[in-house]
Amino acid sequence: MGLLLRLTTSDAELLSAIGGKTLIESHGHSAAPGVMQEYVEKNFSTEACLNELQDEKNIFHVLYYRNEPAGYYKIVFDCPHPEVSLSPVSKMERLYLLRSFYDLKLGQQLAQHAIVLSKGNGEKGMWLNVWKENYRAIQFYEKQGFKTIGESEFVLTSAHANPNWVMFLGY
Repeated sequence: MGLLLRLTTSDAELLSAIGGKTLIESHGHSAAPGVMQEYVEKNFSTEACLNELQDEKNIFHVLYYRNEPAGYYKIVFDCPHPEVSLSPVSKMERLYLLRSFYDLKLGQQLAQHAIVLSKGNGEKGMWLNVWKENYRAIQFYEKQGFKTIGESEFVLTSAHANPNWVMFLGY
């Protein structure tokens, strides 16, 4: 398996690089290239990543496999969702793996680490949004025990949003 490390503000460039690349690999075909580029430039610039890392409510971990960054996750503790009656619950805001590391069970390692961390913080469950056409991710989350509980829109730009499922795992 891989080595998981918590990201700090000194890792903003790494998060920028891996964040933008993994998003394009997994969602690049969900919108026009210009829309995706605009979203990545706004949300995965080094400055944007530094701002996220400076916010102590955001918990990031990167997974290294054979000394290379393979993927990462971001969770937020005590982040309620209107479809979830339990409290407190965590939000899995991102879980991304570079395509070259697919099929090595590294995504499962990332997910399980986030779940254990959430449970250890006293959370009663975890929810997430997943693009409705990302069948691989939906199947992955279902294997982790998540169930679809609703729908949402993921806004990429003011002119484009992707339909998402809301999924939840109670513990």
